[in-house]
Amino acid sequence: MIKIERAILSVSDKTGIIELAKVLKKYNVEIISTGGTAKILKENKIDVIEVSQFTGFPEILDGRVKTLHPKIYGGILSIKDNPEHLKQINQHNIPPIQLIVCNLYPFEKTLKSGKSDEEIIENIDIGGPTIIRAGAKNYKYVCVLVKPEMYDEFIKEIEDNNGSITEEFSFKCAKEVFKLTSRYDHIIFTYFSGKIEKEILPSEINIHLIKVCDLRYGENPHQKGAWYRFIDKEFKREIFQGKELSFNNLLDLESAYNLVWQFEKPSCVIIKHTNPCGVASGKDLIEAYEKALECDPLSAFGGIVGFNSKVDKQLAEILIKRFYEIVVAPDYENTALEIFKERQNLRVIKCFKKIKYDYDFKTLSDGFLVQTPDDIDYEKFEVVTEKKPNQDEIEALKFGWKVCKFIKSNGIVISTKDQILGIGTGQMSRYDSTRIAVMKMKDNFKEIPKPVVLASDAFFPFSDSIEVASKAGVSAIIQPGGSNADKEIIKKCNELGISMVFTGTRHFKH
Repeated sequence: MIKIERAILSVSDKTGIIELAKVLKKYNVEIISTGGTAKILKENKIDVIEVSQFTGFPEILDGRVKTLHPKIYGGILSIKDNPEHLKQINQHNIPPIQLIVCNLYPFEKTLKSGKSDEEIIENIDIGGPTIIRAGAKNYKYVCVLVKPEMYDEFIKEIEDNNGSITEEFSFKCAKEVFKLTSRYDHIIFTYFSGKIEKEILPSEINIHLIKVCDLRYGENPHQKGAWYRFIDKEFKREIFQGKELSFNNLLDLESAYNLVWQFEKPSCVIIKHTNPCGVASGKDLIEAYEKALECDPLSAFGGIVGFNSKVDKQLAEILIKRFYEIVVAPDYENTALEIFKERQNLRVIKCFKKIKYDYDFKTLSDGFLVQTPDDIDYEKFEVVTEKKPNQDEIEALKFGWKVCKFIKSNGIVISTKDQILGIGTGQMSRYDSTRIAVMKMKDNFKEIPKPVVLASDAFFPFSDSIEVASKAGVSAIIQPGGSNADKEIIKKCNELGISMVFTGTRHFKH
């Protein structure tokens, strides 16, 4: 047990500090305090010894140096059952300290508030991290409280143990110290790196995550799952109704919102298992939705529907006629939100802006593969065949190409202007993906709109896919190029009267 006889109180966040100090005084604990904390304690008639009185040395440099003194750190770091340590602190008249209550200067809050560099730098705490680390290192003899949320448990400990606390509780508090200082230093490091780091992929990437919430499970019920976010990033999602989001919901939600914001016209995306099964633009969201649903109404069942502008009452009335897991949009009319309440399990989510990524991470057993995001559509738009695409075909090619970037490889997208007609994705051969895309188109469209064009996320190694596309009525193809078989592919397109565009940009998505 640690008998609390002497405490240092030095806090930026004064929440709960008066109540805590009163409990300490109840057990005759001597309180040493600094600046603003000492002032508020005295105003509440709580006896304190100011640090300058305790050390015999004044606070200097506008408060930058307060607690950095041997009399403070000797009392904190001495091992209380080490005879040599006891001899030295007695020799130098250093009384032991058993409790530190300290929270740090609000660096993160200052940074987010857009203050000047001078103000941000001034909110880098020096004495705070030093004193709490010292106490946490010596947790067998010193307890450290770093946030007001810890006070109630401490008060229960000290009252249950008549002025003492358990070593087990002190160890738990020490863990919180190093959690806090690690986070604090990471935010400061990120601030400095942002000022001077010029490399796109630097020699070190520090990843610090905080838990948003536990999830019911991961991809499958036997897998545990949780949602974490980067400590310095937060993408706002406002949830109006529906069940809690699952692991798979969050992935699909991100896919829907990423894709739908590729288009400027009113657009709709329907996602299943992170792949689009319907994508379309229209004169308004209702037309866009109806065209997107037409792409593959069977697969749309239980999907995630994304829009790039405000959802109104009329669209909401249409959406609730089918089963969807999620509707996501940048805004909703209040009348639309009332309509959605008829489907209580439907999650209705507002995402405020287009998502911006710094890095794309893939996990390995011992770390991550890190890449910049795939945010380039194409490096060029080069017609390589004798037949040139007309304006309608060019618009259709560009539409399909945007969608192609968001499907799993091998990826084939058949489209017309402003609407997907068929998608083949995630197959081991490009030929099979092409056949699936054609099958989807034929299954879902009695009358196939013109023009019919095809987008491929990577080059064609053989001409077999071109032949399948031609038989399905494809009149133009867009692909990266770069295959040893390019000449053969171009020749086949010329024979079949198909125009072909090379982009120079591949869109593999694993």
